[in-house]
Amino acid sequence: MLKKIINFTVSLVASSLLIFVVFDWLIMPIYIRKGNSIVVMNLQGKNVRKALKQLESEGFKGEVFDTLYTSKFDPETVIDQYPVSGSKVKRGRTIRLKVAQKEKMLIVPNLVGQSRRSAEISLQQIGLNIDTVYTEYNPDYQKGTVAWQFPKFGDQIKKGYGLQLTISMGLPPDFFQVPQLFGLSLNNAKKQLIKAKFRLGKVSYQQNEDLIPYTVLDQSITPGTVLDESSKIDLVVSILDLQDIFDKLQNEK
Repeated sequence: MLKKIINFTVSLVASSLLIFVVFDWLIMPIYIRKGNSIVVMNLQGKNVRKALKQLESEGFKGEVFDTLYTSKFDPETVIDQYPVSGSKVKRGRTIRLKVAQKEKMLIVPNLVGQSRRSAEISLQQIGLNIDTVYTEYNPDYQKGTVAWQFPKFGDQIKKGYGLQLTISMGLPPDFFQVPQLFGLSLNNAKKQLIKAKFRLGKVSYQQNEDLIPYTVLDQSITPGTVLDESSKIDLVVSILDLQDIFDKLQNEK
């Protein structure tokens, strides 16, 4: 019984080897010749135009299926292919090529005046990022907003590069910035002066029938001016009829 099993096993192995040899040495070569298959050449590192011509001369079809914008390879260089070199395929098969192109330059957006978070999102959306962040007191920009950037708005840089930003810390301590009072009512102007730690100075009146009475028309110190100490601010306020002011002053005596 054991002898029969051994003989059967030997016969099975021998038959398998024979089938493999016949298939590999006889059937496959016939199939390849019949299918007119050839080996795909290596195109990596070649100029894409020359690669396409070579494919055509060898009976293949060439197609650029992907582009990589990079500075690591010369522009229009084949950096990958499918099927890979060494593969056996039939004539007429399409060989797809991945080609390098010159890296695209991005235009730097204007970030000045934006919050840091908003600036970060704006940069990420186009493939840039923040490299270095500085802070400084700057009365011209609200606290937490971008006061300066480099590269500046409109410059061109490569994708992935980072920008330098300066974030405003607002008004310096112990400094006073004159508020914008034009167009406010006299009462609201007084509130803004108190909030900004200024004092109301002389109030003058000017007849103006186009505005609501007691609207601020002018102020003695330009809005936005930064001072190292508090001060009085004189105002010019609208009035419908100067006689009303005269009567009011008479009643106050």
